[in-house]
Amino acid sequence: MELPLTNFDGKKSGSVKLSDAIFGLEPRPDLIHRCIVWQLAKRRAGTHKVKNRAEIWRTGKKMYAQKGTGNARHGSARVPQFRGGGRAFGPHVRSHEIGLPKKVRALALKHALSAKAKSEDLIVVEDLKLKDAKTSALIKQFEKLGFSNALVIDGAEVEKSFGSAARNIPDIDVLPVVGINVYDILRRNKLVLTRAAVDALEARFK
Repeated sequence: MELPLTNFDGKKSGSVKLSDAIFGLEPRPDLIHRCIVWQLAKRRAGTHKVKNRAEIWRTGKKMYAQKGTGNARHGSARVPQFRGGGRAFGPHVRSHEIGLPKKVRALALKHALSAKAKSEDLIVVEDLKLKDAKTSALIKQFEKLGFSNALVIDGAEVEKSFGSAARNIPDIDVLPVVGINVYDILRRNKLVLTRAAVDALEARFK
């Protein structure tokens, strides 16, 4: 697969050949879905908790006589039936993480990249160097290129001035190649890769 190589001035600077083993697969929604579910489950804190009847501080004395009152046979004020009592079957502290093999995660990333390439939402740029590293100037540049909702992936480290300028722009995410993930790829309309990011991805999946 071959894509045009551009820069942030909108000028073409050649072409780049992409590996069909990474960017040319037929996207499998089931793999992508499994990986997104794994990602979202993994980031849940799981710190929600309620008190059950054993954790409520209340007297344990029997409320009233067992017989003769005409009322139900209650024995404790800590039970869930009463206001201020414990909660039955409430949430407790736990991990929501589910297992997903590393090979499946890697394959899902390939299919997410292939999905962007197939829908023509994948753009490859030479680098992220800017003449004027200001947010206002970068917004205008994005408008010129038609990037209103995009994920930008750089090489090992994000170019410092570009990262600072893009930090406050809504719907624009900037990550180093080590942080690329299926969820962020799918939640943005466009995927912008630098040449360094393409090289790093091809080396990673070699």
